Amino acid sequence: MQAGKFPVNAVLLLSLVATSAEATNGYMSHGYGTLSKGMAGAGTALPQDTLSAFNNPAGLTRLNRRFDAELELFMPKREYRANDDFAAPPVPGVPPGTEESENDWFLIPGFGINLPIDDRSTIGFALTGQGGMNTEYDTATFANFAAPPDTPRNPDGEFTASAPTGVDLAQMALGMTYARELGSVARLGITRQSIGITPILAVQRFKARGLQPFRALSVSPDNVTNNGYDYSWGGGVRMGWLGSLAQDRLNLGISWQSKLYMTDLDDYEGLFAGGGEFDVPALFNVGLAWMVTPKLTLVADYKRIFYDDIDALSNPNDASLGEIIADPDKRLGGDNGLGFGWDDINVYSVGLQYQVSGKLTLRAGFSDADEPWDDVNTLFNVLAPATVERHASLGATYDMDKQGSINFAFTHAFQNTIEGTSQLTGPQTGHVRMSQNILQISYSRDLGL
Repeated sequence: MQAGKFPVNAVLLLSLVATSAEATNGYMSHGYGTLSKGMAGAGTALPQDTLSAFNNPAGLTRLNRRFDAELELFMPKREYRANDDFAAPPVPGVPPGTEESENDWFLIPGFGINLPIDDRSTIGFALTGQGGMNTEYDTATFANFAAPPDTPRNPDGEFTASAPTGVDLAQMALGMTYARELGSVARLGITRQSIGITPILAVQRFKARGLQPFRALSVSPDNVTNNGYDYSWGGGVRMGWLGSLAQDRLNLGISWQSKLYMTDLDDYEGLFAGGGEFDVPALFNVGLAWMVTPKLTLVADYKRIFYDDIDALSNPNDASLGEIIADPDKRLGGDNGLGFGWDDINVYSVGLQYQVSGKLTLRAGFSDADEPWDDVNTLFNVLAPATVERHASLGATYDMDKQGSINFAFTHAFQNTIEGTSQLTGPQTGHVRMSQNILQISYSRDLGL
């Protein structure tokens, strides 16, 4: 694609340069927009900024003409520990010890604009990070997986692991929303309702390093590791509904995002199942917002992330080396090739918003999510240690004048450790661990009706 003909693609690529990780619920963002993140990601039924189109596109009808520009500082802490209880060669094992990942902070931009076109309809554009994962260990984590150099199993040392070891995945999405107000439904008590649809254009980049020993277990050995960044493009759609009941004091929101179908990562077709397939999982979320008083609003959201539909993530890695060697379809890059063993997860979020004064609004929230994998897939997930489950958030908005405001959100993802094993390392045990701090700031400007 030529950048001159496709300026949207250029915008997405520039955003990826600043984005390397977004990993709170599995590897997907825990929310969209600074105001939602101040309530731990809840906001399906409480649209307040233009980035909320990625929570529920129907909510843009509740906004005036406005734009939002945000910047997130994402600060994860990742480590793994491998114990010294693995079997003797030829059964491989991760070198014993504790290793911490480098790269402790990342900048993630976001932007949105809402443009009403009449008294019932609006269009909007929003750019944000969909998700990501990043690890970089200074050691050759999988060095014991290769035979000694200059042997028939490792000619010229071509399967010898290098350092560092890790992966870098970043996903950005551009949404283009159309939302429209509908009539009331008196018999159901719905006084106001709207629908919205957001076609999504997405781009992702990926690289892996230090995985040379796995080339011997791949259908395409030259496309497993150390091939630099590869890019893929794709898209999907998000749809949503928002309704108001109880004299507009109670909002109900429902939203669904399709799988984002991405082109293959050809440079890593020997790593990901299906010959380099790595789509973005589908999402479903439903939420409530209750205006308890004119100053206090309570919110609650439920979200499900369908990781099980992405073979590169969901395929198990609990097969033995013998099984993999005997069945080419189970090798890396095959249709049933090794994955990370992830399952679908459920995410529950609650939050509150309180207007302290005409200029200051405060927020708080808490969320809880399932673990994405079980303990038999642990030591392969040193590459993607997405262990965090619980998040606590604080947020605030300060209105500088009638049109402009500054918004803040801070989220702490509590440290969580998953203990377990891997069939690839025989009886070896260990753990992966992660915690996160996320600071986000945005500027919003209301441009009127």
